Amino acid sequence: MTKSLSTRIFIGLFSGLIFGSIIQYLLGDIGFFSGTVVELSSGVGTMFVNMIMMLVVPLVFVSIVCGVLELDDLKSFGRLGGKTFGFYIINTLVAIFAALTVALLLQPGLGVDMSGGAGAEITATELPNLVQLIVNIVPNNPVAAFTSGNMLQVIFMALLVGGVIKSLGDATPLLVQGFQEGNKLMMKLITVVMQLAPFGVFALMLKLGATLEASIFLSVLEYLVVILGLLLTWIFIVYPMAVGAFTSVSAKEFRAKTQEQILFSLSTASSNATIPVTMRTLTDKLGVKRAIAGFGVPLGATMNMGGVSIYITIAIFFVANAFGAPIAMDQLPALLFSIFLLSVGAGGVPGGGMVMIGVLIHQMGLPVEAFAIVAALDRLIDMVLTSCNVVGDAAVLTIVDETEKGFETESPAQALPVQETNRA
Repeated sequence: MTKSLSTRIFIGLFSGLIFGSIIQYLLGDIGFFSGTVVELSSGVGTMFVNMIMMLVVPLVFVSIVCGVLELDDLKSFGRLGGKTFGFYIINTLVAIFAALTVALLLQPGLGVDMSGGAGAEITATELPNLVQLIVNIVPNNPVAAFTSGNMLQVIFMALLVGGVIKSLGDATPLLVQGFQEGNKLMMKLITVVMQLAPFGVFALMLKLGATLEASIFLSVLEYLVVILGLLLTWIFIVYPMAVGAFTSVSAKEFRAKTQEQILFSLSTASSNATIPVTMRTLTDKLGVKRAIAGFGVPLGATMNMGGVSIYITIAIFFVANAFGAPIAMDQLPALLFSIFLLSVGAGGVPGGGMVMIGVLIHQMGLPVEAFAIVAALDRLIDMVLTSCNVVGDAAVLTIVDETEKGFETESPAQALPVQETNRA
């Protein structure tokens, strides 16, 4: 029987770690293993990282444009659209600031020196100040924005293009279809690349196992515990308590009715693939109106990224501390603004959080080995953060539904088809 991708990635992760540790502690005196094999695995891991980064710009651009187009008629949603959008924004911001508080208190990676093991010189660069960051969102050369991989400018152009196409109405059916087909193509491409993930993760973990000492790897595990602990707290405590506080659904009832959603998202690690289950959970179990679920679930799969926000925030603090480039207080506003926009850009993308962390790592001048640490543990984190994202969708839309009681919420959203886009 063919093993699932998740199983193969886990096998690659642990076998690479074990083989790398064997090289470090038992075969370190043999040049072929400590030199050639480790260097080869480093090259393979770098190639895998480059393949992911190669797809990120077109993938994010097309997926965001399609997300705007799927909103159908923005004016017809009125109050419902603005309320859902606003609650998603608030949810993401609260998650970012909660993760920031934890990161500032615990300082993950502080005191751990991975710069020596990385074998690369760190040339840390300052993040731009907040005003300059906002100004630079608007590109003066769209081609340069794409070629340089400036994600903030790409997101801006995607929102602009999607909005303009939407304003043209039915005059551009071929253009709308073109973006929809392009979105299918990008999802297929990322699925193909993810089929190589077991080999890429094996190579990345072999390099880490062969170069990281046990005490350093223990710190990596501590970073993992911090992220997973915060994500699980959000899933089982924060979201149920919010629903219990603002709706007639109790926290216990909310936990019970989202169990299927959590298990499905853990197995697929895909917000898009979980859309049908999220819809069923909302309409059949939590009693949310179809108009609200039909509009809110696709939008949430794109921009309600509480789990990704937590992941990116903790991870960037960890790698910055571990590689000797701690984040200064005056860098926080620009960094948090970047995290917010990149979290939205990661919506519905397999390994999207990992890729966006790579963008920030590159922006901060950290070496590729910093990304290797994130990528090596990403699959385990990705499953839990996906559950956090989709449970967040259910929580927000349950609250929106409660606030809409007494209003007539019938709208074209009821006829809005839910496009199921599976990803590995």
